[in-house]
Amino acid sequence: MTNIVGPRAVFGVIVPSTNTVVEHDNWAARVPGVAFRAGSMYIPNPVMADDDGFEALLGQIRASIDTAVRDALTAEPDRMVMGMSAETFWGGVEGNAAFERRLRERTGLPVTTGASSCRAALEELGCRRIAVFSPYQPIADREVGRFFAEAGFDVAAITGLRCPTAMDIARVPDDRLRTVVAELDGPDVDAIVQVGTNLSFVALADRLEQELGKPVIAINTATLWYALREHGISDRVTGAGVLLREH
Repeated sequence: MTNIVGPRAVFGVIVPSTNTVVEHDNWAARVPGVAFRAGSMYIPNPVMADDDGFEALLGQIRASIDTAVRDALTAEPDRMVMGMSAETFWGGVEGNAAFERRLRERTGLPVTTGASSCRAALEELGCRRIAVFSPYQPIADREVGRFFAEAGFDVAAITGLRCPTAMDIARVPDDRLRTVVAELDGPDVDAIVQVGTNLSFVALADRLEQELGKPVIAINTATLWYALREHGISDRVTGAGVLLREH
């Protein structure tokens, strides 16, 4: 038994200090016997209003990730989960693989990242041509597109919301997200993919899937799904899309 609230698994989840959505989405899934311990990456300057600002934000994340991992490890987790997505897409497929290797070496634990999770989700659902949206600036959207293209997907379009600060990501309303999805969707698009873990999209993605009749993948859903399945936990979850409900 790992502990009383997490007898099946405890996942260490690394999140930026500005992120208010990842922990909510993980606990809201209510997977019995699975617990989460967040390690926080300190973000003293959350401004990301242009490409330079976004790169500076990544610099803050890279400077604080070791401390966040250190803190999460004190809870003796069984797996490390990256709750910040942009860094996991950086450098394409090899960049993500290198990031995962570093985190495994640092922790001695299995690792789940958002980029790998989205890739696995699309492969599981049989989707090849995708449209993507993010809260990012163009510099990050290019890295997201690069990852998916290198992973063998046909990227029809990428839309970045260009949120001015890291906190503003969690303030994007549902009607704005509905508009973005409507603009990206088309008969030649197999799936809509959302990246950016502080963007609250899990519940809306579930509703949009039913309306559009195709997968709408929220990165927090994909990451939790992949972490659970890689860990041998096959529980089905309702209200979070077809991925967790049927796969």
